[in-house]
Amino acid sequence: MLQETKQRNQLLFLLFFGVLMGALDIAILGPALPSIRAEFRVDERNLAWMFSSYVLFQLVSTPLMAKLSDLYGRRWIYILDIALFGMGSLLVATSTSFTGVLIGRAIQGFGAGGIFPVASAVIGDTFPPEKRGSALGMIGAVFGVAFLIGPLLGGVILAIANWHWLFLINLPIAGLIILFSLRLLPATRPATSRRLDVAGMILLALFLAALTFGLNQLDPSNLPDSLLTPSVGGVLALALVLLVILIQVERRIRLPMLPAHLFNRRQLGLAYLLSAGAGLAEASLVFVPLMAVTGLANQGINEKNATWLLIPAILAMAIGSPLAGRLLDRVGSRNVIMGGTALMSAGFLMLSLLGGHLIFFLLSGVLIGGGLTALLGAPIRYIMLGEASAEERSLAQGLVTLFTSIGQLIGSALIGALVASFGTANPFRGYQTAFALITFTSLILFVSATMLKTRQRELETLGGNEAFSRG
Repeated sequence: MLQETKQRNQLLFLLFFGVLMGALDIAILGPALPSIRAEFRVDERNLAWMFSSYVLFQLVSTPLMAKLSDLYGRRWIYILDIALFGMGSLLVATSTSFTGVLIGRAIQGFGAGGIFPVASAVIGDTFPPEKRGSALGMIGAVFGVAFLIGPLLGGVILAIANWHWLFLINLPIAGLIILFSLRLLPATRPATSRRLDVAGMILLALFLAALTFGLNQLDPSNLPDSLLTPSVGGVLALALVLLVILIQVERRIRLPMLPAHLFNRRQLGLAYLLSAGAGLAEASLVFVPLMAVTGLANQGINEKNATWLLIPAILAMAIGSPLAGRLLDRVGSRNVIMGGTALMSAGFLMLSLLGGHLIFFLLSGVLIGGGLTALLGAPIRYIMLGEASAEERSLAQGLVTLFTSIGQLIGSALIGALVASFGTANPFRGYQTAFALITFTSLILFVSATMLKTRQRELETLGGNEAFSRG
């Protein structure tokens, strides 16, 4: 028993650092952007593709890598993801052109897309049901930790070396993770070999690429006209057509990329809705410093120090994620998510009504961050581990990531459009309106959470799936 516990703890430590490496590479990038812009002489719009290319390929990769993990085993797909991330890092660091940097970021994102879903599935495979919540909580805390230490670490590295080392440092870390993965990750494979749904994979990738590109090209300052342009309206219409074709193709394939039974149950539908809502709420945090600059200027807040106002939310997420994980094992996902969405609703309501007062601004961050831990960390992934069979655990985790990312894309476009609609005369009012809308969305998520399974029914489903997997 002690030996098993030790092995599980070592495995959790390994998964933690794999996910942390991927999460840090978003948080650590900010301090490097001025140096990259100066070296390659690119403007802000082109520089934004440093993020967009990473997010786009991460989005496309997530369901693919998750499915491959279910088909061919966790160990080799996890190692492949880490290796791709390392290769992308090397290309970014050694590129002599900005195009090469973007290709490297795309490869990084493609590798990162599978790291979190596969890590979550490994926890489902190796941890007993009564310990999964705590383990997922530790993994979920990675993102709070990354956003806390990322900018600081980036600043330290830039103080002693150039921006290239922000990416070169990934190489030894990736090498160590691969080495220990070979030793610690179980080398299990499905009992029966199944063919990969290539048509579904391609259609899904094209749909996600079109959706991401269309939303990224939206002009928030002129939304109606923007939607009529080929690069936005045309591409989003293409995404809709591709989605319809994908659904029709998947219905006819015997072993589809996206099985219908992962979409035809209320518990799963609620989990996807909550994931998308979580992504939308998380995306809104990006606008919090901008709101502070417009509404708290008379209290000493400006462009240089506004980002520090995110610390209460980030700290609450880092502390709350392990706590939410432990609560899952005691009271179940329904109660944890209800509590989290209630906190988040209160936080966004406070921000929309009292955001012009610094003390309430900071307190709202604590409530929002604490509430988000019930959606972005362990709880929804805990639901998916209970609802999905062992053969589809990784894909189910990938779908959670997928819906969260779609929510992030929609949230960014929506808030940007709302704020822009108020013009430059009263941007603070625009932010208040945007966060009032997020409050309404959070209340919808709370109502949705009340419809999740009770703890008793959740345990019955979990027990049935465990018995089926063993049988």
